[in-house]
Amino acid sequence: MTHDIELTRGDGVLTIELRRAEKKNAITGAMYEAMIAAFDEADRDPQTGAILIRGSEGVFTAGNDIGDFIASAQTPTAMAAWRFVENLASLETPLVAAIEGLAIGIGTTLILHCDLVYAAPDAKFKMPFVDLGLVPEAGSSLLLPQRVGLARASEMLMLAESFDAAEAHRLGLVNAILPNADLYSHATERARMLASKPRAAMATTRRLLRGDRSALNARMREEAQAFSRAMQSDEARQAFASFMARSKPAH
Repeated sequence: MTHDIELTRGDGVLTIELRRAEKKNAITGAMYEAMIAAFDEADRDPQTGAILIRGSEGVFTAGNDIGDFIASAQTPTAMAAWRFVENLASLETPLVAAIEGLAIGIGTTLILHCDLVYAAPDAKFKMPFVDLGLVPEAGSSLLLPQRVGLARASEMLMLAESFDAAEAHRLGLVNAILPNADLYSHATERARMLASKPRAAMATTRRLLRGDRSALNARMREEAQAFSRAMQSDEARQAFASFMARSKPAH
């Protein structure tokens, strides 16, 4: 486990808090492993009726920790990041997200798998996969066009354009926008409401809403194969090298 993920439990809700604020909550392999374990625990625990995932100190997540990501990237299926998105797609416990500040990469694609999403006015979403020489992940190449239409999804994924909380709300990716001071209390209250409902009825309703997941599973496998090829490309190597050079502190 890792101190960069804090788990708390109460009123049927498991809260997963990203606590690596000095790195804008960029997610490492160890953090993914901790969240995978938390998901598995929640699905097995009859006392857990909902999961809330949140950031800390004004940031949700800057996405993957690039240095850690490069070091662990042999094949996507062996990576904790890839196993995390597989677990995200198969999670049975209702999932709520509270988004404040940056939500980059997985910070945005994750919300496509959430049941309820709440954002602060300063939330900023972006999926910069193409800019890094990579391709979409977490089923976003399928789920995003279904949610927002092909034209808008093309802007988000092909141009890697960022969008704010107001646009996310307009597109139906976010349920409500809350003042920063109220965001976490509101999201927690909604998660508690989900956890208080009859469990069997909730599980069936969630399954019916999501429908047949075979197309999503197939697309995620296709994305993984394309991602693996992209990781070996000169484009990705150059993009990562450029990113790491920009990230080095000045002397």
